[in-house]
Amino acid sequence: MLELAVLGLLKDQPLHGYELKKRLGETLGFLWGVSYGSLYPALRRLERAGAIASVPAAPSPSPTPSTGSLTGDLAAARLRTMAGRLSGSGRRTRKAYQITPAGEALFAELLLDDETHGDDEKSFAVKLAFCRHLAPADRLTLLERRRRVLAERLERQLHSRAARDDRYTRSLVEHRTRATQRDLEWVDELITAEQAARGDARGAVRPAV
Repeated sequence: MLELAVLGLLKDQPLHGYELKKRLGETLGFLWGVSYGSLYPALRRLERAGAIASVPAAPSPSPTPSTGSLTGDLAAARLRTMAGRLSGSGRRTRKAYQITPAGEALFAELLLDDETHGDDEKSFAVKLAFCRHLAPADRLTLLERRRRVLAERLERQLHSRAARDDRYTRSLVEHRTRATQRDLEWVDELITAEQAARGDARGAVRPAV
């Protein structure tokens, strides 16, 4: 799923590793605690597969905070000038990554895949975060598939709850059951909104009679 998330972010614009890690956290929040130790191997795998390509990122100037004194600031300026002469540039460059046509095809394949991690919370969260890239019919398929998973889970939990004699274990099952019911209601709302949006789109292009 990490590869899917990386490709989804790169569909918007090229990014370097630090930006990717930051945006993964912003997009998926606490559900996705990705580390550089897992991110960079994933980037290398995607690059070897031809799904992404490295490009030079825009150079960024090295920040130099003010010292608060004129003498100190002048000394810092002289040091920056000397460093620029020695290196040929006073800037740092970082490698960025951009998605390729092969990556676009892989992204679509992973987003629609229902063979692996079908009942996994993180998998659905990643797919939902990037399902705006799907066609409306495919978005609806994704949501309806998730609804079936939750409905089957709820049925199992209700049966398990009825079979429990220990009140603590039963309480835990009841807690999980309520969480599943809330998730099911949430997905039902998403499905209703998606169906309404599709109806509005069809109505917008309906020819006048």
